[in-house]
Amino acid sequence: MRVKFHGAAGEVTGSCHEVEANGHRLLLDCGMIQGSEEDERRNFDEFPFDPRELDAVVLSHAHIDHCGRLPLLVKRGFKGPIWTQWATADLLRVMLEDAAALAEMDAERDNRHRRGGRGNHQPLFTRGDVGQVLRQVRGLDYGQREQILAGVFITLRDAGHILGSASVQLEALEPGGRRVLAFSGDIGPRGTPILRDPQPVPEADLVLLESTYGGREHRERGATLREIGEVLEHAWTDGGNVIIPAFAVGRSQELLYWFARQWDEWKMSRWRIFLDSPMAMKVVEVYGRHESLFDEDAQRVWNGRPHPFRLPNLHLTPEVAQSRAINDIRGGAIIIAGSGMCNGGRVRHHLRQNLGRRQAHVMFVGYQARGTLGRRLVDGAESVHIFGEEIRVNAARHTVGGLSAHAGQSGLMDWYGAIAGRPPVALVHGEDDARQALAKALEKQYGAQVTLARPDMVSEV
Repeated sequence: MRVKFHGAAGEVTGSCHEVEANGHRLLLDCGMIQGSEEDERRNFDEFPFDPRELDAVVLSHAHIDHCGRLPLLVKRGFKGPIWTQWATADLLRVMLEDAAALAEMDAERDNRHRRGGRGNHQPLFTRGDVGQVLRQVRGLDYGQREQILAGVFITLRDAGHILGSASVQLEALEPGGRRVLAFSGDIGPRGTPILRDPQPVPEADLVLLESTYGGREHRERGATLREIGEVLEHAWTDGGNVIIPAFAVGRSQELLYWFARQWDEWKMSRWRIFLDSPMAMKVVEVYGRHESLFDEDAQRVWNGRPHPFRLPNLHLTPEVAQSRAINDIRGGAIIIAGSGMCNGGRVRHHLRQNLGRRQAHVMFVGYQARGTLGRRLVDGAESVHIFGEEIRVNAARHTVGGLSAHAGQSGLMDWYGAIAGRPPVALVHGEDDARQALAKALEKQYGAQVTLARPDMVSEV
């Protein structure tokens, strides 16, 4: 068995790893590259392999940096099955159809502004391409050992990152013996609301381990909740709005969960709460179809009052006109909108309206990749450009790290430590400072042999 690294090898986005096993070729993830405009242009590049020669894809979860190039893979000739957990299969339709619609609109807008509407810019993929991807998806339950190719088996285990997220145990019965590859996918922290705790892979000959927060720990959850409560109280006193850029899958639903859980303590009834993300609204429906995957605490909250997805002051705004009407509100509104890194979507319109207001507050509750508008704001930019307009940042900014869907260093260490035999590790899905810190910790505590994966690097299993 051999692994060749193509994406998320020295960066956080674009997860993509090619595996040769028992004479077959498959991919672990096929994610979109996110970040600066230059980074995102790389999505149009040719794949460093022939999609027509792949036999299968195994998808860890539905975040766009793990699934976002699947339509392009199919468009360029991949005909095989795409194996994933059932809830991920459900979410995949929402994520990819939204991405395709945005790509089509962006291409149409660019062409309209070129040579009097005679442009030739093509979208990365279309909704038709997404339809073909969905026809190739095959769903699995957690813990179900499935032969996906001759002599090649996979077992998915709950990664606790988002609904349906999975770590992958890949087994190959090769002439030289049985070989096992463990791919972490993205590992969630223990105690994440709604989701169950991550389950380790019991054995492996090589581990591909994510390292997004490999160099740090998140704040203790109780302290994080106190901080959110304080931000909301200050914002109410200041009389402004609270803008929360949030990922449509996971973070938006978690915020609504905490609003319900802390309803009285945070005095949530006084606010107008807007979920201004059509995709997040669709994801809410998917969550409702997969309540069996929730942890015990979430089951109790869902059966109590108020229900997180039916808060009495929650306004869903699927239509563009409804979203625009929010701009008339000067204070007393909590606006949850995508994208989570502020590099697209409706949140940019709300930031444009609110960043210049001293009474407004912006609360960042997720990872902000290098090159994104969100990262520039988190890093303290005094002014930013949105839709060609330079806007001075007067709003208060808050970075709340304790809601991350990624485990911190100790969580990643614990997940690896549960694997028998202390196998070699290749660190993926992390920037180099985080990977170096995690490598040092793994070597010190477990004596692990650790490699920092690079594009086109090959590891034998």
